[in-house]
Amino acid sequence: MPQRTWFINGINSGLGRIAPEVQSYPLDSGLNSRVYPRSVASIQNGVQATFQIGELARRTALSIDAIRFYERRKLLPPASRSAGRFRLYTPDAIERLRFVRRMQGLGFSLQEIKELMGVRADRTHACSAVRQFLKTKLAAVTVRIRELQQLETELNADLRKCNRALKQQGGKTCGCPVLEGEERTSNA
Repeated sequence: MPQRTWFINGINSGLGRIAPEVQSYPLDSGLNSRVYPRSVASIQNGVQATFQIGELARRTALSIDAIRFYERRKLLPPASRSAGRFRLYTPDAIERLRFVRRMQGLGFSLQEIKELMGVRADRTHACSAVRQFLKTKLAAVTVRIRELQQLETELNADLRKCNRALKQQGGKTCGCPVLEGEERTSNA
């Protein structure tokens, strides 16, 4: 897209008339223009930088719907709004969403993550509280691993039954010992 030039006439404040000199500034009116910045990366004039939900989605690799979902679940504080009613987020939202994703990756539920965020806010007692959360989660994972190992043992036993039945029939179709075993168990 070609750049357009924006002309601004200077005003001679002493005489109250338009000065003959004309200043020209390049006007970039593209999607990532300087007229409508996508985001402001730093804090300027004591005001924290903000950006819209699309930019937050891009920076966190989440969908816009996911961000709204987390906002409804109170994992993100309500976003301030622009004059045009667009949600405006601060860099803190990026950190919170990254934290949520990291904790979900460790298997924490959204309710547990909300509790962890509360702990995170109280830095003085955070370590012992997080330690307790981790111990509880580890105990639950250990139980789940045992359950999955038991399931694996049962599936392997059923697979051996099927293999044995097929071998006895020489690869021909036959009744399934696993299903027949289930029928006998349910009829008893």
